[in-house]
Amino acid sequence: MPIDELDRAPEVENDGDTTGDAEVGAFQALLQDRRKLVTGVLLVVAIIAAIYILFPKVVGLDDAMDRLDEATWYWVVVAVGFNVVAFGAYVALFRGVLGGVDIPKVRRRLDWRASYQITMAGLAATRIFSAAGAGGIVLTYWALRKAGLPTRRAACRMVAFLVLMYGVYTTALVLFGILLRTGVLPGDDPFGGTVVPAGVSAGVMMIFLLVALIPQDVERRIASFAGGYRRKRYLLRLAKGPATVATGVRTAIAFVRHPSGGALAVIGAVGFWAANIGILWAAFEAFGGNVPFGVLVQGFFIGMAANLIPSPAGGVGSVDAGMIGAFVLFGLPTSVVFPAVLTYRVIAFWLPIPPGIVAFFQLRKTVARWEQEVEESPHELYTSESKVSA
Repeated sequence: MPIDELDRAPEVENDGDTTGDAEVGAFQALLQDRRKLVTGVLLVVAIIAAIYILFPKVVGLDDAMDRLDEATWYWVVVAVGFNVVAFGAYVALFRGVLGGVDIPKVRRRLDWRASYQITMAGLAATRIFSAAGAGGIVLTYWALRKAGLPTRRAACRMVAFLVLMYGVYTTALVLFGILLRTGVLPGDDPFGGTVVPAGVSAGVMMIFLLVALIPQDVERRIASFAGGYRRKRYLLRLAKGPATVATGVRTAIAFVRHPSGGALAVIGAVGFWAANIGILWAAFEAFGGNVPFGVLVQGFFIGMAANLIPSPAGGVGSVDAGMIGAFVLFGLPTSVVFPAVLTYRVIAFWLPIPPGIVAFFQLRKTVARWEQEVEESPHELYTSESKVSA
């Protein structure tokens, strides 16, 4: 079945959906509120100081951070170059998954320029303003709806986007965990850094593969099974979420199985993570760290798992500590790990935020133009959706 057939909604969606408007409005208000911005910056600075200044002093590693001024400058430049590649790949992933829909007006709107604005603005929302309720997922979904993508298809494509990106993540943890533990790749192979993350990742992958087995017509089956009107409505409401996730997972699998239609998305997903590992590799090289390739990859992905830990500042602190702990677990010297991880986080996490904020305001203008188009020809979008859904 063609990729665009998988998440096609069976009915014309209501284009008046305002999901995400409040969150995105709060995001913009936060950007314009100097007091909240200053408070947020101070919170972030306090967290960074606790991790990179106070903690090393408490455990007797205060000399580790003194090495920051010893970084080899050209490796820092290489790391910045990898960062540019990483976000180019991220835009390509978005374009491959969310820009290739078969609704002409939506496809025209979600061009490379809009894809850049949406992805970069989403990253800024996730990294700085998640505490304000305007995370990257909400902002991206909001932009897709404003572009004219029907509600169900927007949700399915968002699921496919996330499954592709984190499918690479979990696959890498399984693969490199096995290769390190079996000695195929050189480097330390602690049980907690190889077998445990590989097992957990394999379990997560199995769950999503099982979700993909949910029948595509599960809602129709439930509707025919349900008796009374209230019972039917309640069951359909419960089934809508799993059905949407299942369709999104199947769409992601279709991108992998059909290279002709999914090559850009797959290359974008792999390229994003590979470039991030390149940033970390260059950061270690800047301080003379000779990290085995398998350890570099496995330590990176284990450390990134700390993103799951709730953080008042969009992951600041938890990922830093998680990545430091992961590489210490693999036996790397703290005198190299601390400055290398800090350098990686500054380049990969902080540098993209200013252009992301600029992209957000550019996206607001782009969305305003889309809304103006709808006001000038309100029936055009509905007509195109009706033809596609028929």
